[in-house]
Amino acid sequence: MSEKEVLITIEGLRKIEEELEQLKSVKRAEVAERIKEAIAHGDISENSEYDDAKNEQAFVEGRILTLERQLRNARVVDISERDHTVVGLGSNVRLYDVDAKEELQYAVVGSAEASPMEMKISNESPVGKALMGKKSGDTIEVVVPSGTTLKYTVLAID
Repeated sequence: MSEKEVLITIEGLRKIEEELEQLKSVKRAEVAERIKEAIAHGDISENSEYDDAKNEQAFVEGRILTLERQLRNARVVDISERDHTVVGLGSNVRLYDVDAKEELQYAVVGSAEASPMEMKISNESPVGKALMGKKSGDTIEVVVPSGTTLKYTVLAID
């Protein structure tokens, strides 16, 4: 089974590389030290500090594997070469929510970079997919996973 290509911007690539370096060089050592200290306390069969440290170690190692897989399958998209008159990966899009009667701004990024709290939506999300290739003035209707239909008009593309 071949792994799925991960579209990513230069900024997103740097963030993944930085997180991976932090996990490998700092976090692994911190967790190893916590495990060592917990073992020094004696019986590990009923040692919650040891259990917590081992759980954290598993999380860190899993995250490292995920980031390495993303990097291995990454295809960096040069946003400076894209057509800025249509929505594409790396676009900042100003939208008008027709039902809520309010403006929103999203950055359309690859799935590895998506962060709804930072208003970064994946090009693979329902709204992101619907926006791809649209121009200023276009209106889209999107059915989101909750079953609700959202209606947006593209006001500007930066």
